[in-house]
Amino acid sequence: MKIVAITACAGGIAHSYMAAEALKKSARLAGDDIRIEIQGSMGIEHKLTPEEIDEAELIIFAVNISVEQRDRFENKNPVLMDPHEFVVDGEKALAKAKESRE
Repeated sequence: MKIVAITACAGGIAHSYMAAEALKKSARLAGDDIRIEIQGSMGIEHKLTPEEIDEAELIIFAVNISVEQRDRFENKNPVLMDPHEFVVDGEKALAKAKESRE
């Protein structure tokens, strides 16, 4: 499955990066292809391209703040989750995100 995700947290550092790492690991274990954009105190890192967004079968917003440049996802249906869910149990959180799209 092609997945794109955005991680962002109120502090802009710890949970954004920890959630991104958990997403990468969980996707790899599930055999999924994932690209992750991190939004935080450093700005937008690894910005998703329009092509990546269009080709995604699943879009995850692992955020507890507003997503910057959300208009890029117009007419998309992202799954909104708290980044902490991925930090605690990435595999369970990814499975929950996938189930919500079925």
